[in-house]
Amino acid sequence: MASGEGQLDVARVRGLFPGLSDGLVHADGPGGSLVPESVVRAVSQAMRVPIADRGGVFAPSARAEQLVSGARAAIADLVGGVPAGVVLGPNMTTLTYAVARALAKHWRRGDEIVVSRLDHDANVRPWLQIAAEFGLVVRWAEVDIETGELPDWQYDELLTSRTRLVAVTAASNAIGTCPDVAAIALRAHRVGALVFLDGAHAAPHALLDADVLGADFLALSAYKWGGPHVGAVVAHPGLLEELHPDKLVPAPDRVPDRFELGAPPYELYAGVAASVDHLAGLCPETGGTRRERLATSMTAVSLYESALFSRLDRGLRSMGHVQVLGEPRYTTPTLSFTVSRLRPRAVARELARRGVCAWDGDFYCRELFDAIGVNESGGAVRLGLMHYNTVEEVEHLLDTVSSLR
Repeated sequence: MASGEGQLDVARVRGLFPGLSDGLVHADGPGGSLVPESVVRAVSQAMRVPIADRGGVFAPSARAEQLVSGARAAIADLVGGVPAGVVLGPNMTTLTYAVARALAKHWRRGDEIVVSRLDHDANVRPWLQIAAEFGLVVRWAEVDIETGELPDWQYDELLTSRTRLVAVTAASNAIGTCPDVAAIALRAHRVGALVFLDGAHAAPHALLDADVLGADFLALSAYKWGGPHVGAVVAHPGLLEELHPDKLVPAPDRVPDRFELGAPPYELYAGVAASVDHLAGLCPETGGTRRERLATSMTAVSLYESALFSRLDRGLRSMGHVQVLGEPRYTTPTLSFTVSRLRPRAVARELARRGVCAWDGDFYCRELFDAIGVNESGGAVRLGLMHYNTVEEVEHLLDTVSSLR
């Protein structure tokens, strides 16, 4: 796409990623994206100056405070939240377990939670384990196996006056499906249930708005959009005030600090802020607040990736020896497929031999792939595009898979 206001200059974008110098086709974005130079530099610079723990009256402690505040502000801008509602942690999975346990203190035996078979296990297993421990009832939202859709109408039957929480994903990290989260959340809120939304896979591909989506909790992973390995859960500060997670007695009791256990990786928080600035700067001619610049750049990302993905999707579906799993109407640039008479690991090895990075397996979507019926043969192969991928790389992918006939 040619450079212009609100358009993605992909040649310029690729120059921001030192990892692309290896010459490989990085089609493994859903498992973690490449890191732009600006993020590398931010982390490095943070480690070159003294940083102490927060709460002191000296300069290195003040630097730590600034790094935490900067990361929270950046995440808030990314999803339309407020910094005081941003809980930071090592990863989305750890934070989900912490929130689940804190919420369960308010629930009673026989209360209900709703999970979906479309979700990554990080938004399934914590809730199932909490349910088993506290005597909760689990209800399942099912996936249409043919299309890969998660129909929102089924929640009319799943939700009751005892439903306390609905856990759902904004986008499948395995087959790309984007459910109608707002419609699901509307139904959940009608019965007084909370919504825990996994936005980890969706965040690199479209601008998220927690309020519009109806997410009471929005979980994220910065390494999915070019940041370091840091997770976050965004919620309204008032909601966080109602929860009391297990913590050390001397640790701060204020929100959101009460959820953040132990000494944090301050230098990585510098990288979180830099990664959001990277996204906001993808269309450098755009002005305004960071949130406004993110709106412009993520629109450009979505348009570019959609066109690129359509080429990949159509090409693979035209091959008689390839089966692409599902055919969702709304999707991120991510798909999984199988090849006739070849196990997914063999396909991944051949792709690697031809210079393509791609994952095989179930991608922690165990429930989904069990339902589809591919886990017994090793799962599937996943391809996921990012804003640094190109048409030429897609053509190379198609040529490589075509040669596996």
